[in-house]
Amino acid sequence: MLLISCPWCGPREETEFHYGGQAHVPYPEAPLETSDAEWGEYLFVRDNPKGPFAERWVHSVGCRRWFNVQRNTATDEVLAIYRQGERP
Repeated sequence: MLLISCPWCGPREETEFHYGGQAHVPYPEAPLETSDAEWGEYLFVRDNPKGPFAERWVHSVGCRRWFNVQRNTATDEVLAIYRQGERP
């Protein structure tokens, strides 16, 4: 089982969290001028690397706060955990 350290609550088992997708995906700068194809790419196209990857997680059973995890997708090793708006 993966052990994730919530920035507010400390280390917890992964069953207390929910995965929220790729972190640091910028919202379109001009949403009213964004084409359907661009919206589709923003909503559905994500990186899928083998190795280090920045992800969003929420502590759904605990404090219910969102934070970022940098994790190696090949080994499940957690490389960094940091709050929203911070950098690893």
